[in-house]
Amino acid sequence: MDSGYYAALTGLVARTQALDIAATNLANAQTPGYRSEQEYFRSVLMGPDAQDSQLGRTVNNYGLLGGDRLNLGQGSLDQTGNPLDLAIEGEGFFQVQTPNGPRYTRDGGFHRTPGGQLVTTAGDPVLSAAGQQISVPPGQVSVGADGALSVAGGVVATVGVFTFPSGTQLTPEGANRYIAPVGVKPAISKDAAIHQGAIETANQGVIPGTLKLILVQREAEMMQRALTVFHTEFNKIATEDLPKV
Repeated sequence: MDSGYYAALTGLVARTQALDIAATNLANAQTPGYRSEQEYFRSVLMGPDAQDSQLGRTVNNYGLLGGDRLNLGQGSLDQTGNPLDLAIEGEGFFQVQTPNGPRYTRDGGFHRTPGGQLVTTAGDPVLSAAGQQISVPPGQVSVGADGALSVAGGVVATVGVFTFPSGTQLTPEGANRYIAPVGVKPAISKDAAIHQGAIETANQGVIPGTLKLILVQREAEMMQRALTVFHTEFNKIATEDLPKV
């Protein structure tokens, strides 16, 4: 069978998966703290002898989608005026406590419960740099660039901003929360700055996301047309040429 058929097939599979990623990015373009995802490609056969094999060379010439990775680029900061809205400039995540364990987010839309606890919009407690829940007494709140949270001039806690070793792949959970790999311990960020009264937007704009979606959709349609051409050609061979042999 013509290897071009396999090339078109793997191309269609890759573009279909990339289409899902592009659609998800666009759907979350207005989600605070959302980290867009980017597809990456891999070779099917790995190992030192893969390129010495005819099968290995044939298969590896076709780009297969290996998965997707988070784009950790900075989103823009929108001023809200709410003293408990916090945005991170630089690398790092807020740590929140959930029923399923600690989670990480860039969405700093926090508020104070009637009992004085600092929580997310979902009601999950925000953790300090020491990994403790934060109680915010009544009074005027001030948060410094280093995360020091003060009420009426007295520091009550430091909002934690955590980073991970280079290359760590976080797993998305929902729109803007992430799970760290088992065994990977976060560290306190040394370079991030917290902005009070602001929210970080998604790092995926609506216009670039729309253009990306259209581009990937056209690429998928092109692969579909190529498959149709090969399929038609194979049918012709099977019905017209093979009976002559």
